Amino acid sequence: MEKEVYCIEGLDIEIEKRSDEDAGRRMTAYMFRAIREQTGMNRKDFAEWLGIPYRTMQEWELGRRVMPDYVLRLIAYKVANERSKSEQFKKDNATSDHDEESKESTTK
Repeated sequence: MEKEVYCIEGLDIEIEKRSDEDAGRRMTAYMFRAIREQTGMNRKDFAEWLGIPYRTMQEWELGRRVMPDYVLRLIAYKVANERSKSEQFKKDNATSDHDEESKESTTK
């Protein structure tokens, strides 16, 4: 089956291409699930982190309710932004650890 890659706020999501009447709703549901899975969180934790009722998030992810496109983009933006912050924090700590080791070796 043919696949398409979508980039939502810097997150790449690969989806199988389908052609039926519910394809749009299922695609949005699949993208939402893919975004959640990229965080490594389960549904409950993701719902709490976003401040969205669990049941609403579950209905979106299962494709039972239609999620507005802007909400999907905002969630993807938050996930990408938090990932970027986390990577920068790890990078800064690695640099500061290296600087402390250098200071210790020069003072000995």
